[in-house]
Amino acid sequence: MPKLVVTNREGETSEIDVEDGLTVMEAVRDNGFDELLALCGGCCSCATCHIVIDETSVALPEMSEDEDDLLESSDHRKEGSRLSCQIPFTAELDGLKVTIAPED
Repeated sequence: MPKLVVTNREGETSEIDVEDGLTVMEAVRDNGFDELLALCGGCCSCATCHIVIDETSVALPEMSEDEDDLLESSDHRKEGSRLSCQIPFTAELDGLKVTIAPED
C-alpha cells in the first residue's frame, strides 16, 4: 500500500498507509491528524486543509484558480503550498512528504 509521510504542526513525523481513491486530505484526516480541519469536506472552499509539499518536483495535478485564490488568502503560503483536498493520492505519490501548514 502506498505511503504518505506527514509532519504535524509540532514537527512530529508519521508514515501512514493510503488506500486507493482517497485524497491527501482524507488520508491525513482519517489517520488522526486533528489539526487538519478540512471544514468544507473537500469542496475547495475553505483552505483549512492547507499543507506544504516538501518536494516541489513531484508531479501533482495542476492547481486550479479556486485553489490558488484560497491559498492566496493564507499568511502561511509558501512554495509547495497546496490544499490537500485537491490532490488525489495515487501509487505514483508513494513516499510523498507533506507538512500541515500553521493555522490562519
